Amino acid sequence: MNISKICCIGAGYVGGPTMAVIAQKCPQIQVKVVDINQARIDAWNSEDLSALPVYEPGLDAIVGEARGRNLFFSSEVDLAIEEADMVFISVNTPTKTYGEGKGQAADLKWIEKCARQIASASKSNKIVVEKSTLPVRTAEAVKDILDNTGNGYKFQILSNPEFLAEGTAVEDLLDPDRVLIGGDTSTEEGLEAIQALVDVYAHWVPSERILSTNVWSSELSKLTANAFLAQRVSSINSLSELCESTEADIYEVSRAIGKDSRIGPKFLQPSVGFGGSCFQKDILNLVYICRSYGLFEVADYWEQVIKINDHQKGRFAKKIIKSLYNTVSGKKITFLGWAFKKDTNDTRESAAIYVADLLLNEGANIYVYDPKVSEDQMYNDIDYLNTRTKVENRRLLQSEFDPYAACKGAHAIAVLTEWDEFRELDWQKIYDQMQKPCQIFDGRNLLDKQKLEKIGFRVYAIGKSS
Repeated sequence: MNISKICCIGAGYVGGPTMAVIAQKCPQIQVKVVDINQARIDAWNSEDLSALPVYEPGLDAIVGEARGRNLFFSSEVDLAIEEADMVFISVNTPTKTYGEGKGQAADLKWIEKCARQIASASKSNKIVVEKSTLPVRTAEAVKDILDNTGNGYKFQILSNPEFLAEGTAVEDLLDPDRVLIGGDTSTEEGLEAIQALVDVYAHWVPSERILSTNVWSSELSKLTANAFLAQRVSSINSLSELCESTEADIYEVSRAIGKDSRIGPKFLQPSVGFGGSCFQKDILNLVYICRSYGLFEVADYWEQVIKINDHQKGRFAKKIIKSLYNTVSGKKITFLGWAFKKDTNDTRESAAIYVADLLLNEGANIYVYDPKVSEDQMYNDIDYLNTRTKVENRRLLQSEFDPYAACKGAHAIAVLTEWDEFRELDWQKIYDQMQKPCQIFDGRNLLDKQKLEKIGFRVYAIGKSS
């Protein structure tokens, strides 16, 4: 099957970068990224490449090369579907906030809408590719909708989960550990569809890194990968609290166990907690699936990963309150960083949101400096929790465009994102302009603790005794 036109529904953090790289590496294939959000499409089409709606190092250059040649961004969804040989679904699948499965199950309403729109707009056979992270056997529901509403056309459903780390998404796309493609391996048509997508990736990915499975294994592999990574973070964070109590050093422990070839060093860096669009959502989804099959012990095991992560954020906020004489009411607390990790403007499930929420409940005045996150986004994040009025949030939470202005007069500084530039700040200047005693709570263990203490700061670092 020769693929000449690809459509991707969803121009977000996955769809935009993934399609940009496919377009760059496959100039003979026309790639259209479509979205009902016109403002987002306009941003992708902006002449100013620094204004793209997704910030990822290197993405602007790739978009600049391919856009207008064989990469297009449009809000004409039906037309793009009609023209395409292959349609990727890359829309949001948030955790349900209502009804059965509230707080755990994935909300699949956008997936269903996409399936019905694909069926309605199609005037030929299509290969439909699940790019969104989905529960096991979602492909079955998508195929059922397409087969019953697709005007007699044939649809093959593939699962092609993304394994991107935000901040290194372009690098991960250009040089992936693996590309996973799941499909119907029991029929000739299913095998042909799998091969068609293999042929797309084969333009730049070595064949030994392209893995084919049945569709159910592919869907579960995505949830499992994120669950395992999050488990490592929660494991090392649980030990960081023990280190603080016993005067062990979590970094020495992490280095020692990371040298074990069976364990390895990755995802063993202690922090204030993991965030992002995937880890928490996917584990909660996994928990819900296990419970729906009656696997309660398995569900309880994975749910504990989330509980430790929430505990880590909570105890970090409580440490700030306790160190400021058990009250932060009316005090200025500076946050350095709001994004859930460096080199991205994504704030979904960022630890900063939840630490801020706890401190705002205590009456703190929070000033935030983040080089890539807008003030409007910060307000959207904190308003979404619905724990205070919007008026209160705008009175207590402020964004600054200058880190020194954000820190001036602060009672304490909390490092919530590991932006490299925070290491290079003039910490003597910041010390001179802060309330004394000057306190820093390093939630990412980013800063030189000894250097700061020589200046006069009191420094709390995760997993190290004070």
